[in-house]
Amino acid sequence: MTADPTPVRGADTVPLSVRAAASWSWRLLLVAAAVAAFLWLLGTLKTIVVPVAVALLLTILLTPLRATLQRAGLPRGLAVAVSIVGLIAFVSALVTLAGRSLVAGFTDLREQAVAGFGELVRWLSDGPLGLDSARLSELGDQLQGSLTGSSSSLVAGALGAATTVGHVLVGTLIAIFCTIFFLLDGRTIWTWLVNLLPVAAREKVHQAGRRGLVTLSAYVRTQILVALVDGVGIGVGSAFFVPSLALPIGILVFIGSFVPIIGAIVTGAVAVVVVLVAEGWAAALIMLGIVLLVQQAESHILQPLLMGHAVSLHPVAVVLVVAAGSLAAGIVGALFAVPLAAVLNTVLLYLHGHDKFPELGTDDHVPLLRRRPTLPGTLLWPGRAPAGTESGDGAGVPTAAPGTGAGDAAGESRQ
Repeated sequence: MTADPTPVRGADTVPLSVRAAASWSWRLLLVAAAVAAFLWLLGTLKTIVVPVAVALLLTILLTPLRATLQRAGLPRGLAVAVSIVGLIAFVSALVTLAGRSLVAGFTDLREQAVAGFGELVRWLSDGPLGLDSARLSELGDQLQGSLTGSSSSLVAGALGAATTVGHVLVGTLIAIFCTIFFLLDGRTIWTWLVNLLPVAAREKVHQAGRRGLVTLSAYVRTQILVALVDGVGIGVGSAFFVPSLALPIGILVFIGSFVPIIGAIVTGAVAVVVVLVAEGWAAALIMLGIVLLVQQAESHILQPLLMGHAVSLHPVAVVLVVAAGSLAAGIVGALFAVPLAAVLNTVLLYLHGHDKFPELGTDDHVPLLRRRPTLPGTLLWPGRAPAGTESGDGAGVPTAAPGTGAGDAAGESRQ
């Protein structure tokens, strides 16, 4: 009998399941490394990335107002200016009003807090713990000594706060600047971005981006309405117990509600604690019932009714996304985690063949800014026949058919 001349390699002895696991493993490691590098880059450039993200949300918020002003006869530039100035004036008035109410309300709350602290001290000395006054004084002296001894830490914290304020000011300027140009020339910016991609991918990415924008718009509108309901409901409830602080509490709840689920819980807890300090346990329990009632109405009525299928994220997914965002980037991550996840969900589903918004159609195209080598002198959208185009240096865009108006205006009407 002759031996088999074919040698057996070591790799051939590895089971197929192990090979498949190894193939998946190195690919997953590469994807994880790419994601980690991307997150690191975002963290490094957060002073720029966060203002641009805020500007995008503000653009979606102000676009209906800008469009209304344009329909009323204002030029586009003037409509953008009025929208931006109106937003700044509204926010400034709201902050001023809340600040005055907060200063006036905390004058009374301070006296109530001092009285409550006195009650706590008496309970510690006369209650089950039986701490004598000498021991309480010693604890107070230790606390005061620890606060006095940490002056260097306070100075370092003050310097860090000054740096943070500088970053906030720079970010605010960047956000306002980007919002102005997003409102003024958003279509052109999007066209330039899409044309950075390979020609075969541009149409698909453009259609996916349109659907992602619809999802983001639905999220912003719904979240504003939900935050308004939370703020008004909890603010009105707190007015029965701490009338002077009802407005600041309502504004705090309104702002906090932009972080889904977690923000409403934290700000509602703040409202309960304020009522507890001011009015005692009975009033705090009633306030807790009001907070829970408002949040349950928001969770079971407003969210399902208004979000619909536009932001189809399960509550478990929302909680996990917010938790992951907060762990990765703090408050900023918690604020942007849900809209980012919702947009990615819509875009990835479309790229994989599932269109959540078929009513949008695919008639809105982004013009190609580069010539196809096989068709010199013409500019085509993928899959379309040649239309009236401008020739020249290769940087032209498709023109509208005679009698239909300018192509840019048509594109803006679809934006």
